[in-house]
Amino acid sequence: MGRAPRPPVIQEHMEVVDSDGVHVGIVDRVEGDYIKLIKERTGDRLHHFISLEYVTGVDDKVHLSRPRADLEEDWRKAH
Repeated sequence: MGRAPRPPVIQEHMEVVDSDGVHVGIVDRVEGDYIKLIKERTGDRLHHFISLEYVTGVDDKVHLSRPRADLEEDWRKAH
């Protein structure tokens, strides 16, 4: 029997978009139950962490279930 196809995997440098398709960030890596985003050149220059529970799908981008404004209230930050 053939193998079932593997679900898409979140990979480094994938774009992350919110529920409206708006750019949220770029994946640095997955750490535990969180996506660690690369530090943006603008803003607070911190890594932001988004819970994997918000991921609704992965293709060439990581799609999230919430709008960016809601995500910004919940994400963890680290240097």
